[in-house]
Amino acid sequence: MQQDWSAVKVVRPEGRGPFVLVCEHAAREIPEEFAGLGLSAEARDSHAAWDIGAMDVAVALSDLLDAPLVAGGVSRLVYDLNRPLDAVSAIPEKSEIHEVPGNRGLDAAARQDRFDRVHEPFHDALSGVLDARTGSVSLVTVHSFTPVYNGVRRAVELGFLHHDDARLARACLAREQAAGPYRAALNDPYGKADGVTYTLARHGEARGLAPLMIEIRNDLIATTDTAQAMAAHLAGTLTAAQAALDTAEAAR
Repeated sequence: MQQDWSAVKVVRPEGRGPFVLVCEHAAREIPEEFAGLGLSAEARDSHAAWDIGAMDVAVALSDLLDAPLVAGGVSRLVYDLNRPLDAVSAIPEKSEIHEVPGNRGLDAAARQDRFDRVHEPFHDALSGVLDARTGSVSLVTVHSFTPVYNGVRRAVELGFLHHDDARLARACLAREQAAGPYRAALNDPYGKADGVTYTLARHGEARGLAPLMIEIRNDLIATTDTAQAMAAHLAGTLTAAQAALDTAEAAR
């Protein structure tokens, strides 16, 4: 089927810095063929559809770190790029308070079609970017989360998440706790048990890279200026954390 939309956007593919960046939930666009998934305009603009502010931070980080960035091109409600096909949440029928009528009752063929047209081009592009790199590189995915979820206020402002390899996450947390202004935590507000580390495992740990998922409370990056300020802060955190890892590795 010919389509007029793309599931992936690659920014600064020629970047040679020590990081490769990913932003799976960068976009809120729902291609016309999906008829808005039956959602209201409010739901299509809400955090249910995308990670508000995450792409602004990721693009600024790409500039600051000279890092390639692989970003999603459609809403996670069409297909969540950070999930395998067999995950129920890959094509959710409900996201927190929002029902998703267009995802209800899909058969295996319909789910496979979305996987083939959304998941596969994105992950193929990310594999291609990583294949083109030589030398040491760390994989960092950028996400945001809501201050309140299911009626519960979240205290954490920055989360550093890992799958099994915790090296970069722990190094970032140590840096943040020593010198950062934000309330930071490890594997908060989500962790491996929540099924959110798919990209880290598939593209990071499978290659022996140091993978990291950053979660940012979205009220801290709601404007272009605050997103750029957060990116500047995180660039310092990532650079210092990577230097600490490199020093430790050299001493082994």
